[in-house]
Amino acid sequence: MSDLEPRLADAHEEYDAARTAVEEFGEDELRRLERVRDRLRELFERYEDRATGTGDFRGFIEFQSQLDALVSELPEGARHRESVEAVEDCFDKRRLNAGDFERARAELEPVDEDIDRLRERERARERLREARLDAEGRIEELEREVSAYDDLLALSDVDLDAPVADLRVPIEGYNRAVDAAFSKYLERASAREVVSFLDRTEWFPLVDTPRMPADLRAYIERAEAGTEPIPKLLEYAEHSRSKLDHYVADADALKRAVTTQRTALERIDATPLQLEWPPRPADELRYRLRELRAVVTGFAPVETIAHLREVREVARDPDYERLRRAAEVRERLDERERERLVSGAVGDDREQAIEERERLREALGRYAPTMSSS
Repeated sequence: MSDLEPRLADAHEEYDAARTAVEEFGEDELRRLERVRDRLRELFERYEDRATGTGDFRGFIEFQSQLDALVSELPEGARHRESVEAVEDCFDKRRLNAGDFERARAELEPVDEDIDRLRERERARERLREARLDAEGRIEELEREVSAYDDLLALSDVDLDAPVADLRVPIEGYNRAVDAAFSKYLERASAREVVSFLDRTEWFPLVDTPRMPADLRAYIERAEAGTEPIPKLLEYAEHSRSKLDHYVADADALKRAVTTQRTALERIDATPLQLEWPPRPADELRYRLRELRAVVTGFAPVETIAHLREVREVARDPDYERLRRAAEVRERLDERERERLVSGAVGDDREQAIEERERLREALGRYAPTMSSS
């Protein structure tokens, strides 16, 4: 259990007490007293140097006049009228010194204490607001937890002991084969041929091969170096310009085109031609296999195509979905999470999260009316 519920209760109690303290005094009276106190302090700051000693009689007169006007703003019988009058008494003399101002400030201390009721109410309101925000944040967190528990519980009927190797073996066999075949293709095919290959894959939306940047593509299509394989172009790009002059007609053009787009060339690999793990649902996988076969046939040996056929046969097996879901859960959950799912601990945690969420919602509703605008 978190500390949010007692925090809400404590913050509510503190705010209620602080609000009551203001109401007992009277907010309007406190505000009026605050204005007088603040103006007295301003007077002290403005005239302390001028009104003390014998050097500035005009300043002394101005100070006394404004002080009298301020005291008269508090009606007879107002709370702390005597404290403000005591302040005035500190200056009822012909010559003032720094000590008079110190005594006047001391006379205002009881006033400060009561005016602080306003500040304490603001501080208490802020503490309550923060406690409510934290509780609301925790409720959102608990809602996400409950949703995650629901997702886990939806997997509780999955057969975690299903022989997922029946799927993994043919898929991994194909992935290794197509990786080796494509690596050999890149070593022997010209960069122009690879550009053409990538263009053809655009007709197959389920084979998401990378697009070559326009400036690099233009260079490969027009320059003689475009007849070289991509690994050779990457090797050339590492040479100095003087050494590169022995291999290509325009070393600067190759440097500009290849060196600046090296990452784009290195991204051309077999990854878009490989199958995901865990695999897709059967219908999606069969469509992807169909497109992959059309693309891979252009460069891969018959052995690689044979691996694709093996995967296709697995996707047609009536047991495929059971195996796929088992593979998905094993990939998604670690051993501890699988144990908690099987033991029922996930369901228990879900119930605890729901109970805490409801308690916090109830607490927020209970304390909401105290957040007045006063």
